Amino acid sequence: MAQKPTAKKSLGDDPQYAQAVQSYEVGLRAMQEHKFEKAKPHFQKLISGPNRELADRAGVHLNTCNQHLDRATSNQFKSTEEHFDYAVSLMNVGDYVTAREHLDKLHKQSPKADYVLYGLAALDCLTGHVEDSLRRLDESLRMNPNLRYQARNDSDFQNLAEDPRFTELLYPDPGADLGPQEDSVRDDEIV
Repeated sequence: MAQKPTAKKSLGDDPQYAQAVQSYEVGLRAMQEHKFEKAKPHFQKLISGPNRELADRAGVHLNTCNQHLDRATSNQFKSTEEHFDYAVSLMNVGDYVTAREHLDKLHKQSPKADYVLYGLAALDCLTGHVEDSLRRLDESLRMNPNLRYQARNDSDFQNLAEDPRFTELLYPDPGADLGPQEDSVRDDEIV
């Protein structure tokens, strides 16, 4: 017996499916923008939906959102350095807003931590806040002159590479810190 071909509805014609795809896309876009709290409800709605493929994908993305939110809310860092490393990882993936929140928090907790000021200077440079970047970099270099070597090769400061103020910070005049009295003492020592 030959069966009659039945007209099958395409998935694109199904309004529920179209709505589910739209919800998935909105959730995915929010997740890509690191707005995990906004993405979660879109994925949660899809998990219980009729389309298994979308439900499976939504489940994976929901787990990712939950992991990021757990990390962000737990803030159970073992040390200031570990917290700083987390903030730098956020900078590296382009999440400058959250990175700034963490670095500001670290700066309040440890205002004398040279590496935190250095991180804020790098973030300021990456986000186009040149004056703040130069000020913070100068402050961090006063605390730890060895950071000059790191800054010279740090691609985060590439926006400042042509700025003479930046060059002056990284390559200071070696005799500029000596006062007139110290110069005369040096001349006497040479003789």
